[in-house]
Amino acid sequence: MTNFHSMTVGMVEALGVIGLSLPSFLVAGNLLQYLSAVVDIALVWFLIYKLLTVIKGTKAVQLVKGIVVLFLVQGLSYFFGLHTLYRIIYEILNWGVLAVIIIFHPELRRALEQLGRGGIFSRTGSYKGEHEVQEEAIVKAIDYMAKRRIGALISIERQTGLEEYIETGIPMYAKTSSELLINIFIPNTPLHDGALIMRKDEIIAAACYLPLSESQYISKELGTRHRAALGISEVTDSVTIVVSEETGSIALARNGRLHHNLSPEQLSVLLKEAFQKNEKEPSSSLASFWTRKVKRNE
Repeated sequence: MTNFHSMTVGMVEALGVIGLSLPSFLVAGNLLQYLSAVVDIALVWFLIYKLLTVIKGTKAVQLVKGIVVLFLVQGLSYFFGLHTLYRIIYEILNWGVLAVIIIFHPELRRALEQLGRGGIFSRTGSYKGEHEVQEEAIVKAIDYMAKRRIGALISIERQTGLEEYIETGIPMYAKTSSELLINIFIPNTPLHDGALIMRKDEIIAAACYLPLSESQYISKELGTRHRAALGISEVTDSVTIVVSEETGSIALARNGRLHHNLSPEQLSVLLKEAFQKNEKEPSSSLASFWTRKVKRNE
């Protein structure tokens, strides 16, 4: 370090001899400090980036957004002199460290495991565009299973990842096809019991466990598959399709709502609307379906 400092001083003096000048912040005494600061900041941002890649694809992302909102509100309350609000948020953030550890327990455990394996520095994102969902293959498989009353539960990942539920099942990582979807849910096969989780155009895992909804407004006629579909839609933004084993009816759960008794055409419209890229006018899926149907009849 001493040799580096001496070399720096020598370079500056040499430039001064030949009549060249340097900006004030590159003076010999300060150059090493600025280089150290740049390296320090770069390392901190790199660590932040890697931590974000660890929680990417989990519900922790939404919690991080909530914490950021709290910091913004705290800053605004301080700026506008809202002392009571500022103090409340200050205490929440001050005592929230323990809550964060509890809430982020699965993500922290996963990060430490990856750090121990050296995988945290080699992880890369694997999320693709939403428009790559194989809607045609899904609808074809659902139509086949509905006609034969083959029970099915398919959850399609969107922005909020389903990693913690994927870990409960059997990894597959296979390209989506209607034949494979049907084969997985054939009764008495090893993978038919549980949920199948998809990520865009790929089947990630089968026989997964999904959280059951605790809503008191679910019809008693609906079974465990429907409760699981509604449950996962309440905690993530995934789209989940259900085929009833008793009636063969098709249902789709999204944003905490369950659409019942869908036809294959209605299911196709709902999937296209949910995964259409850069959708400009949000509208009711079934309403838009019937509007287009009426126009075709005219």
